[in-house]
Amino acid sequence: MYDFLIVGAGFFGSTFARCVHEAGKKVLVIDKRSHIAGAAHDTPQDDYYVSSYGAHVFHTHSQDVWSFVSKFTDFLPFINRPKVMSEGKIYSFPINLMTLHQIWGVRTPKEAAERLAKEKSIITNPSNFEEWALSMVGEDLYKRFIYGYTKKQYLREPRNLPMSIIQRLPIRMTYDENYFNTKYQGIPKCGYTNMINNMLDGIDVELNVDFLKHRNLLSRMAKNIVYTGPVDEFFEFNYGKLEYNTMTFERKEFIGDQQGNAVVNYVDQNVKELRSVEHRHFYVHGESTKHCNGEIGSHKSVVTYDIPISYEENPDPLYPIRNKENSETYKKYASIKPSNVIFGGRLGEYKYLDMDQSIASAMQKSRAFLS
Repeated sequence: MYDFLIVGAGFFGSTFARCVHEAGKKVLVIDKRSHIAGAAHDTPQDDYYVSSYGAHVFHTHSQDVWSFVSKFTDFLPFINRPKVMSEGKIYSFPINLMTLHQIWGVRTPKEAAERLAKEKSIITNPSNFEEWALSMVGEDLYKRFIYGYTKKQYLREPRNLPMSIIQRLPIRMTYDENYFNTKYQGIPKCGYTNMINNMLDGIDVELNVDFLKHRNLLSRMAKNIVYTGPVDEFFEFNYGKLEYNTMTFERKEFIGDQQGNAVVNYVDQNVKELRSVEHRHFYVHGESTKHCNGEIGSHKSVVTYDIPISYEENPDPLYPIRNKENSETYKKYASIKPSNVIFGGRLGEYKYLDMDQSIASAMQKSRAFLS
């Protein structure tokens, strides 16, 4: 018998597995997908790696998390500087002094702050996504960069979303285009799949196994279960279904550099794509170094287009939609605490977690369980 059956070979499940494995526990990891690494899965292409489910940049403030992941891969330095396409024009993003210069012509932090103060909507106690955004940037920037993108991503009006979603977006009065302000940032040199594979070294792994379809049999194989799938599905929707957003990913191949940047966001509602990701730009080795010398290169370049789609059409949940109604439903599920089940990850905890947050949560929960 195993000490732990871990459902899901993504960041939370793999981290938990490594931590308890190193503590001498017998572990089995299963995943209903045909591959490990969850939504971070990628495959090699020439001298770079192509993500299967959109772009991922590893970033964290935590020394503990950075030290942990660095045991399983070397990281290439990478700073995420996405661009925004709005009405046929490219803008610097996230909103920073360059963005404001492109729109309003301001050139200094003082000029930008003064203009932004005039633009902001006066909303004393914002209660949703839209109100918080308007109180921070005003109607012009909100409609130009935020409204259409958000409505496409979540397939609903931003005023019906929690403001916690938009609070992750930085707004800067400098020319700093770095999307993240974390101390550690990078891309695994050999891809995320290789990183997770190293993390699972020496641990039993079975793929193409649907835990919920074989729950009774699989549950008897281990003393404890770590579950990273949708929490409402685990409890057979006893309190109703939770909502998620999801996407399909359309891959196209080009010869040479296609868009000149790793990520381009499309904020116009009449454009079906949410963003495009040119994967070669995440890697600074190989042919990509030719960009610095003004050369386009002749190698194959893979671009992935993220296209939002309803969860009913594509029931592969990516992001919880934790508005008021869903939060109330989740609380009911969270109140059920089976003695031998640990819930983790975005879907198991029903919260938006970056990769480092999933890893930190798994480290903390494994330590608490072992103590």
